[in-house]
Amino acid sequence: MTDPTSSLIAAMAIPALVIDADERVTASNQFADDLVSLPLTGRLFHNVLRQPSIIEAIETGLSTGEPQETRFFNTVARQKMTWTVTVNPVQAAGGQGVLVCFQDITASREAEQMRRDFVANVSHELRTPLTALLGFIETLSGAARDDAAARDRFLSIMGTEAGRMSRLVEDLLSLCRVEEDQRVRPTDTVELMGLIQSAADTLKTSRPYMSRNCDILGPESCEITGDADQLRQVMLNLIENALKYGYANSAVIVRVATTSHDRALGQAAVKIDVTDTGDGIEPHAIGRLTERFFRVDSHRSREMGGTGLGLAIVKHIVDRHRGKLRISSEKGVGSTFSVLLPLG
Repeated sequence: MTDPTSSLIAAMAIPALVIDADERVTASNQFADDLVSLPLTGRLFHNVLRQPSIIEAIETGLSTGEPQETRFFNTVARQKMTWTVTVNPVQAAGGQGVLVCFQDITASREAEQMRRDFVANVSHELRTPLTALLGFIETLSGAARDDAAARDRFLSIMGTEAGRMSRLVEDLLSLCRVEEDQRVRPTDTVELMGLIQSAADTLKTSRPYMSRNCDILGPESCEITGDADQLRQVMLNLIENALKYGYANSAVIVRVATTSHDRALGQAAVKIDVTDTGDGIEPHAIGRLTERFFRVDSHRSREMGGTGLGLAIVKHIVDRHRGKLRISSEKGVGSTFSVLLPLG
């Protein structure tokens, strides 16, 4: 007859095991066995759960009969995992024992770390221009009050720093709006070629350093289902980055092509490639480009008015449209940012 305790442990959806008064595992489920990569039943617990904190919690639970809680850390497929471990008294074979359960809190800890990093980054990005503004205001209120040349120069710098803060706040608001709509699929029909041309024209007239050519190649018309404002923001960000970081005497190429079946999306799709000829990006940095506030060249990015949020916004918008963002680059040759979007 099957031991009812073993059956209950086996049915639990989280790693769990029972340890008796002799400090031996009397029952465990497959999740718990996988946690330490070997069968636990019949083994002394301190031979397999070797982290001091969990050994101490189990020993205390066995000796006092009081519930205990601690943390357990391990690595699965190169991912560092964090578990909350609860130790609760139970009746086990031979008398008093403990039930040990593991709750995976890796995702929540990562989310909390991301939140802390985000707040720290926003604080840093705002503090730098704000400190400059306060310094110039103090100077203009004192020593440079009657110095017309200094006043004009300082006011110009103050305008630049205020603009930088304004762009950061606008990008933060955009990111919040995109995240709010993340799970809502767009339903409007968007004419893609006109939208791309409109984004390129806007950049050419609004940015003095955007006078280089932006060649748009593709069909005369291409209609997709999407959010026009968000897709325009994608094109503005990608084309602006290409114009910023490409070589001064080179054109940016935007190439649009459709396919009846894209393997990655599993359906008909349109692919938009935005290509520049420039310094390119180091391979180790490509995977981090869509992280918030990540910059390959922080100094150059800030000089050009970048907030470090543009590609994070692009990634969220593309995800909302059930698409894919791909990045390829070669040092000294240039970079291509590709957006795959479903057709129909």
